[in-house]
Amino acid sequence: MSAPPLWQNEEHHFQQVGSFELGACRDLVPDKKAARHDISLAAGRDHMPCAAASTEAYFRAAAAILTGRPDPAEPDISAALLKRHYGLAGSIATLSSELERTVEVNLADGRRLILKTSTRPEAIDSFRFQTAAMAALQGAAGFVAPEVLRTGSGALIFDDEGVYGYLQSRLEGVPLHRETATPDLLFRTGSALARLNLALAQVDVPAAHRPVLWHIGCWSRLMELEQYLPSGRIADSVRAAMAEYVELIEPQIANVMWQVTHNDPSPFNMLVTDQGVGFIDFGDGCWSPRIQDLAIAASHVVSDPALPLGGAEPLIAGYAFVIPLSTLEARLLVGLMRARHSALILVNYWRSHLFPADAQYIKKNVARAERGLSILTPLDVASGEAAVRAAMSWARSR
Repeated sequence: MSAPPLWQNEEHHFQQVGSFELGACRDLVPDKKAARHDISLAAGRDHMPCAAASTEAYFRAAAAILTGRPDPAEPDISAALLKRHYGLAGSIATLSSELERTVEVNLADGRRLILKTSTRPEAIDSFRFQTAAMAALQGAAGFVAPEVLRTGSGALIFDDEGVYGYLQSRLEGVPLHRETATPDLLFRTGSALARLNLALAQVDVPAAHRPVLWHIGCWSRLMELEQYLPSGRIADSVRAAMAEYVELIEPQIANVMWQVTHNDPSPFNMLVTDQGVGFIDFGDGCWSPRIQDLAIAASHVVSDPALPLGGAEPLIAGYAFVIPLSTLEARLLVGLMRARHSALILVNYWRSHLFPADAQYIKKNVARAERGLSILTPLDVASGEAAVRAAMSWARSR
């Protein structure tokens, strides 16, 4: 029986995935392998990708999450939750968010906090991952991350009669997309991202294998969404990039380093602060190839057709200055950047079709991805690898 189309409603999707347990990747792999995975994950040294992330069940569950509508705009109980679980009071303003409810809290003492809440069952695993990752990053050097505030009982998240949530500090800074992307800033951004990866490699967080549609294991199935693309050059480039991914990259991706990653270091999620480059919104974080974070960040800054990598060279150089790329990583990077562009385009055109009223917010990164993909499309594997190696050489000379 063929799989149901992804544009049907979310209730149907959850029926299709049946007894799949959100966050239970290890339930879909043999017991012995899962046991080995648990041991090595705790040590932070597991290079084995999660087999379940490439399964039909994982893909359907991950897609179902993104077909769900944001939490309804019912009377906001954020103030009551803040008082009940943290003993705090302040002014509250609602922020844009695709899935959970996100509000800014301004306290009388000048502190600015972010409270995230959701009534969606899958939010439990997402919040568990996000809060554990941010808590584990406290005290790490070379980048900035939000601080998670514990509840009055000492927990990272709360469950208030089916409303789940957590409270974090709000980083003070300017989003990267509002800054002039100078080579120096991009180099510092790449270096900070590498240091974030080094720190995440040492942490053991729950729900790292929950369904996430942005997980690289889902990419080979995303062409189901191509009907939502506007016809023309971009659609052709997306098809070519995804075909390259399936044929050349996917068979080799298990051979690079895998770890807990941020999985969405976009210019909206990276901030320039007085303390250095900061990273926010760990909601798409998961167990994936380490180089995936570099591919995502680099893909977002491809904008100059006069340069081989469209201007991503300094960011790649900064990353490689801290974590030198392996031979295989250097060979795969440009293809991964193109595939990430394509995944972003496919998923966001699809979601804009589902939620036309929110299309502007959903598609905030699409124009950048389309431009970046058009710049990188002419590169073949050899020329792409040569451009990455040139960037790495420049990093080593600093």
